[in-house]
Amino acid sequence: MSFEGFLTQILNGLTIGAILMLISMGLTLIFGLMGIVNFAHGTVYMLGAYVCLEVVQLTGQFWIAIFVVPLLVGAFGYLLERTTIRPLYGRDPLQHVLLTFGVAVVLSEIVEIIWGPRIQPLAPPDALSGSVAFLGIQYPIYRLAVLMVAAAIAGLVWFVLRQTRIGLVIRSGTHDRVMVEALGINIDVYFAGVFVTGTMLAALAGVLIGPIRSVHPHMGADVIVYAFIAVIVGGLGSMGGAMAGALLVGVAEVLGALIIPEMAKAAIYGIVVIVLIVKPGGLLGRRLSAA
Repeated sequence: MSFEGFLTQILNGLTIGAILMLISMGLTLIFGLMGIVNFAHGTVYMLGAYVCLEVVQLTGQFWIAIFVVPLLVGAFGYLLERTTIRPLYGRDPLQHVLLTFGVAVVLSEIVEIIWGPRIQPLAPPDALSGSVAFLGIQYPIYRLAVLMVAAAIAGLVWFVLRQTRIGLVIRSGTHDRVMVEALGINIDVYFAGVFVTGTMLAALAGVLIGPIRSVHPHMGADVIVYAFIAVIVGGLGSMGGAMAGALLVGVAEVLGALIIPEMAKAAIYGIVVIVLIVKPGGLLGRRLSAA
């Protein structure tokens, strides 16, 4: 393989990893800060892709979908948190798993009833169609735009969590919810915002993946496994780890399919084994004690 071909595949892996990063960031927000194991996260990603398809068909504008779809799916996430997730705060995580898995199954069936089982293509906006010279190769403009959007959102999420009062309250509520409430802060409002933000990130990822891999009813089930792998490889509860793990998984998927097509998925799980042997807490996670 030529250097140009190798570089193209690396960029393809980073693009897929950037979209997976948005999903993993949302998963880490919900799990790392709220302790909710959300198996419905992949279905929300799929829902974002289908709502985007509907908005594009109605308006003819992909740009409208980029802004509208996360808001619509975020509103759905707020209702989901208020009606089903909130009563389970502080309970056995197994209850979270059963609930969110059931939500994922129901949403998947609803989506298939409404939009059907077939694969549906989604074209990128005209302004981002075609390719451009980049690092000595011709590369699709849309994929480069996805990389830039994902990087900008990752920086914004990090800034809010680490440099603002909102992030301080959220992190404090994670460590000592009772103390935060004793200070007169309604932590439930902040946690609802965290859940909605995670939902919006997954929906945006669904919007961005449509022009790359089309839209189909099983896309949520396919991505949620990779998202959990990225979170585990990066380190549970670590936002930076989720970002790094997602990019690593994206590149591993593409290179694995290129080098040994029959062993593409095995390459990803091989990375999990190696990372967990060398660093049991993940790339950027905290060291796990024997206890």
